[in-house]
Amino acid sequence: MTRDIHSRQSRPTLVNGVLLSAAMLTVLASSARAQYGGGSGTSTDPYQIYTAEELAAVGEHREDWGKFFKLMDNVDLTGYDETNFKLIGYWHDLGHANNLPFYGMFDGNGKTISNFRYWDMDAAYVGLFQYVRVGKVSNLTLRRAEVVNDGWGAGSLVGYLEGGSVIACHTVAADVSGYRRVGGLIGHVDGGVEQCSSTGNVSGVEYAGGLIGQVGEGNVLRSYSRAHVLGVDYVGGFAGGISHEVAVINGCYATGSVQGSTYVGGLVGLVAQGRVYRSYSAGPVSADQSGGGLVGNTMFLGNVLSCYWDMEASGQTQSGGGTGKTTAQMQTASTYNWDFITTWTICEGMNYPVFIWQIPQADLRCPDGVELIDFALFALKWRHRHCGRINDWCGFTDFDESRDVGPLDLAILAEDWLAGLE
Repeated sequence: MTRDIHSRQSRPTLVNGVLLSAAMLTVLASSARAQYGGGSGTSTDPYQIYTAEELAAVGEHREDWGKFFKLMDNVDLTGYDETNFKLIGYWHDLGHANNLPFYGMFDGNGKTISNFRYWDMDAAYVGLFQYVRVGKVSNLTLRRAEVVNDGWGAGSLVGYLEGGSVIACHTVAADVSGYRRVGGLIGHVDGGVEQCSSTGNVSGVEYAGGLIGQVGEGNVLRSYSRAHVLGVDYVGGFAGGISHEVAVINGCYATGSVQGSTYVGGLVGLVAQGRVYRSYSAGPVSADQSGGGLVGNTMFLGNVLSCYWDMEASGQTQSGGGTGKTTAQMQTASTYNWDFITTWTICEGMNYPVFIWQIPQADLRCPDGVELIDFALFALKWRHRHCGRINDWCGFTDFDESRDVGPLDLAILAEDWLAGLE
């Protein structure tokens, strides 16, 4: 007996209680793809985002919040705000049936989203991603983000991170203000954060931090903040506070100024529970009471180990944890019992420790940052040939390791120009 293939393919399909033909399903699938720049939303074929309109479509289509996305070009959100842009992920209230997280994967692909602006004085948690659970946001930079909120959490990138992860994400020249749990990058963290950074200004009433407002059941690794922070209670250059027994801040630093009233620290305002390891701070700290160079206060369930602060830069000789050092000591590798082979690096006598991952490829000489001295060193090697491991790839100027210093290396230098100086 011959199978009737055509009749089998034309059989209607039940979708949400409605019978749809194969042709109708094809049209719907094509329509879903059309709202983005390509892709099908899978791990091997993610939805592609090229424009501001396509990025805005992610917030409009909740049915896609469990899918895979990849940013294909830099996006400028000028012209979008709270009136015509919906945040990605939705949080209403604790345990509310309408809560719907972003639980997919968003790969920033090393691209930048500029001029994200959002004011919401009523919502709990505000950020480009309002609520992320299980999902992952990675390899993304926000530039000149402005977020204003009077609720329970605000961050330029994520309002509330629950059980998901944010990896290699950065906010540059951010301006974030709110009431409680206010961070330059993330408002509240109950997940994983690694290799992230922030610069700009953060202000809040309670739990205000340069990178993160409050760390709950979170694990924050190898990240930093150079943001300036202004708050009232629980104010830190890196995080306003950590408040759970499993919370960890490990291998992080802050160098921005910090000003507040109570429980104010160069790195963390209040370590109520959890642990802070191998971290430092080196920014001015001003407090009315319970202020510290590194930590405002550490309670009996909290722990601070192998951490340091600059007493001269902070103007603080006391701290709720850590060890105070002079500026000269803070700029010397032997001060720290840390990994200066695979994790940290330092320009001794000139700068504080920074992460190896921070150093741009074209940064050839201390102090950190790609500038005129790096261009001069590159020019000295221009058109050199026979580069290789034996001569450190012509003094590290053969960036693409093609065995000669040529136009492609110059393009890399141009791409990195002024990087690392923010």
